Amino acid sequence: MPTRDRLRDAYALPDRHTPRIRMNFVSSLDGAATLEGRSGGLGGPTDRDLMQVLRAMADVVLVGAGTVRVEGYGGVGVEADDRQWRRARGLAAQPRPAVVSHDLDLDLDPVHPFFTDAVDRPLLITCAAAPAARRERLEGVADVIVAGAAAVDLAAMRDELARRGMPQILCEGGPHLFGSLLQDGLVDEVCLTLAPRLVGGAAGRITAGAGEADRAVTPLSVLTDDEGFLLLRYRVG
Repeated sequence: MPTRDRLRDAYALPDRHTPRIRMNFVSSLDGAATLEGRSGGLGGPTDRDLMQVLRAMADVVLVGAGTVRVEGYGGVGVEADDRQWRRARGLAAQPRPAVVSHDLDLDLDPVHPFFTDAVDRPLLITCAAAPAARRERLEGVADVIVAGAAAVDLAAMRDELARRGMPQILCEGGPHLFGSLLQDGLVDEVCLTLAPRLVGGAAGRITAGAGEADRAVTPLSVLTDDEGFLLLRYRVG
């Protein structure tokens, strides 16, 4: 099984200053992004270790509102060993959790655990057209970043996070957010775990909504574990 140190070596950042958006997803061999409606059912221990390593390297852990609703996503953070690893490199103990939502369709009564259980104050990325009353309510539990007028401008989001000293963004879903970032040419890396499973059914792919195009990627690393999971890292472009 790959150790944490081996995972850190395989996924090491070439620098921390250049803004970068990494995608981290798991998929079955036949392309399913979920099992029984959730991505968590496809993963394994090595995949969960990798998630912690990638979070430890990030300044922001970004998800879409749909992923928050489906997957839960309360208490996003890193474990004790990874907190120590971050502090040794001059980083804050935890990456900031962030959610993207243009209409702020997130639980308010009660407030969703993504906000109330967060180990560091969350970020909420939205647009100027978002419902004012919901935005005001959420400002009490998150730092709100307005990026774009009628819809969230993802390039402006990336640039604003970098301006605030958070250039390394790890995106953990969902497929529509991945598709939007891909369509806008903002994806720098894809970290894909292939689960040794054939799912069938009507499960979607890891991207949704991006127009069809031949987008080249370059393999950076390949690891495997004792259970047959493949951990693949690609540079986009």
